[in-house]
Amino acid sequence: MKPRWAKAVFVFVLLSLILSCIYAIVGVAFAPGAPVSDVEHEKIKSDYALMLVQCLLGIGVMFLPSALERRLRIAIPGFMYALFIVFLYAAIYLGEVRSFYYRIPHWDLILHGFSGLMLGALSFSVIVLLNNAEKIRVSLSPAFVAVFAFCFALAMGVVWEFYEFFLDGLLGLNMQKFALENGQSLVGRDALVNTMNDLVVDAIGALVMSAIGYISAKYGKGWIAKMLMRRTAPVT
Repeated sequence: MKPRWAKAVFVFVLLSLILSCIYAIVGVAFAPGAPVSDVEHEKIKSDYALMLVQCLLGIGVMFLPSALERRLRIAIPGFMYALFIVFLYAAIYLGEVRSFYYRIPHWDLILHGFSGLMLGALSFSVIVLLNNAEKIRVSLSPAFVAVFAFCFALAMGVVWEFYEFFLDGLLGLNMQKFALENGQSLVGRDALVNTMNDLVVDAIGALVMSAIGYISAKYGKGWIAKMLMRRTAPVT
């Protein structure tokens, strides 16, 4: 059962994304296909297309935790749930719709660092759920759990870069920032900087959370216990 404030955050972010979808559809229909003036941050059709894709994806992902809770009987802590929703709001609405990626220096890196921390916490939940499975019980050392958490979080960061790469190719977008705002393609090392920065920051966030989890498990601090997903009893 989620607290009321978490539900309020969910409704607010959901409405923001729905309205943003409508805004993006209008933009795709009427925006120019290429820049027609020197106005800074002027959006073109591809920008609105990216915005629409991100908003639709965000709306779908918002309902993923509830689906997991129902189908897999997994309880997601309210704090982690709210952080997840706020992250979507910051990445999609503020980042894409409000152009924070261009207006706020290093906004993309800030979000990747935050996602590295969240994925690190998620990886601890994954290994706890697997270790508590009914058929197989394995006693794992804190060091192994921390290494797994780091590798899992970093792997999810790579999967996200795959998603950006393929979507850029299919829809002609610029999620990996291989081109400047005016459409000029970067060349060589410059074209790799955004992707590599994202992966490095993902790794730093995952490493920090893995270290916190290791110390928590090794010395019984309980720092990460409130962030873990757990299985719930079946409804009878």
